[in-house]
Amino acid sequence: MQAQIIRLLAYSLLALFPLSSFAQFSNIFGTDKTVAEQRQEILKKSDDTLQALYQAQPKAKELIDKSVGYATFSNFGMKILIAGGGTGSGVVIQKNRAKPIYMNMAEVQAGLGLGIKSFQNIFIFQTQAALNDFVNSGWTFGGQVTAAAKYEANGDAYQDAALVAPGVLMYQLTDSGIAAEITGKGTKYYKNTDLNK
Repeated sequence: MQAQIIRLLAYSLLALFPLSSFAQFSNIFGTDKTVAEQRQEILKKSDDTLQALYQAQPKAKELIDKSVGYATFSNFGMKILIAGGGTGSGVVIQKNRAKPIYMNMAEVQAGLGLGIKSFQNIFIFQTQAALNDFVNSGWTFGGQVTAAAKYEANGDAYQDAALVAPGVLMYQLTDSGIAAEITGKGTKYYKNTDLNK
């Protein structure tokens, strides 16, 4: 029985690698784009993501307007049997007019499943310390959060926003709208050294 489980795991991982390469074709073929073109593409996607968020949840705009900054990420993930993962790129925008900070993300999943999904994550930073920690520490999101976040003293709830770390709120968009349950176990966010030169 244990040998069968090990074989199943090995086959799952072997099946995952080719599809992972397929999922990252945009990154592979993106090398023929200049750094400026890659940056512009990420900024355009960020604007599109914000517009989709505001359409799905208009109160998010007020939350972002009151923040010190925000980040948007476009992710592509897949799961085959008991292994899964995803990759993505994004940008952190600070309200103090500092240059955009370009970042990547990588995700590893475990558990039974089968499927391919694309989604967008939007992080809202309520404090500069929270933003700095996200950008500079190779931030890892290791939890799964479903509670609505509270903002300001009157406790108004911003529907569908989740508090994922001190001073960090998050929305997650899928093809069908705002995700009812935000997930991100084993997801690491880190600076893109090539695009931040």
